[in-house]
Amino acid sequence: MMSDVSTPRPVPPMNADERATLEGWLDFYRETLAWKVAGLDDPRLRETSAEPSPLTLLGLVQHLSEVERNWFRRVLAGEDVGPIYPSAAGPDGHDGGFELTEDVTAEQALATWRAEIDHARANATTRALDDCGAFRGAQVSLRWIYVHMIGEYARHDGHADLIRERIDGATGV
Repeated sequence: MMSDVSTPRPVPPMNADERATLEGWLDFYRETLAWKVAGLDDPRLRETSAEPSPLTLLGLVQHLSEVERNWFRRVLAGEDVGPIYPSAAGPDGHDGGFELTEDVTAEQALATWRAEIDHARANATTRALDDCGAFRGAQVSLRWIYVHMIGEYARHDGHADLIRERIDGATGV
């Protein structure tokens, strides 16, 4: 079994309104990622999943920081903020955070991820589920963003589970 994190994963409400349900599931999956990386040092978080993939737990943390920033700050709130982890990989100068550099430690990446979650919560709390932001010329509701983020985290938590199992044999739900 995996080591515990300091804050237990919140159980999503089983009988709540739509917003509480969406926020509950998103928080559950956010904390699942924290649980998957708990107890590993920087070198272990940089271990790749399996050849030829360069996917790492640290890369997933960085990527989800970028995803939080994109949907809750750029799209929902209309903030003009650049990428957190720029690189030469993508057409816009970044690869979504997956690429690792030596100058970003696991501690820094986790702090950045938590800070982006704080920004996301602050930007979402003042808006209704039907409130929209702009993405590629379309209106995107906060409801859609929540559903998208739940799917994004669920997919990457599955990746994290497999990577963690490869690193030290730890598994868990």
